[in-house]
Amino acid sequence: MNYLEFLIHLDDDRIVEAIRSAERRTGGEIRVYIAREQAPLPVNAAIEQFHRMGMTDTRERNGVLIFVAPRSQTFAIIGDEGLHRHVGPDYWGQITEQMGARFPDDPTGAIVHAIERTGERLATHFPRRPDDRNELPDRVQRG
Repeated sequence: MNYLEFLIHLDDDRIVEAIRSAERRTGGEIRVYIAREQAPLPVNAAIEQFHRMGMTDTRERNGVLIFVAPRSQTFAIIGDEGLHRHVGPDYWGQITEQMGARFPDDPTGAIVHAIERTGERLATHFPRRPDDRNELPDRVQRG
């Protein structure tokens, strides 16, 4: 899939609204990254990008990166160590499988689905507190 064509059809506003909606219920942080290059090993690429984006800097180490490589149609979801204690790789694997099934017909919907499921899990383990603040930008990050 062509990267620029993919970006033209991606609904950033819908994705950002899904992030904001999810984060209203949790102290966790969700980011979405769209890779320019193919990522045949998406988990490795996502881990590298997670660190580049400073996602380990959250107070409770509860950031989540939804990594999308449209050219290779690969995905990964990485949760920081605070969340990883509660959610293992199987949970993220289920969501990425669901993304893969939805992606060809509705890439934005696939990403929004992943955000919603991630937000549900974050709200369970890191409910929003009165002193919570948005620690990371909600915008879609592009490679």
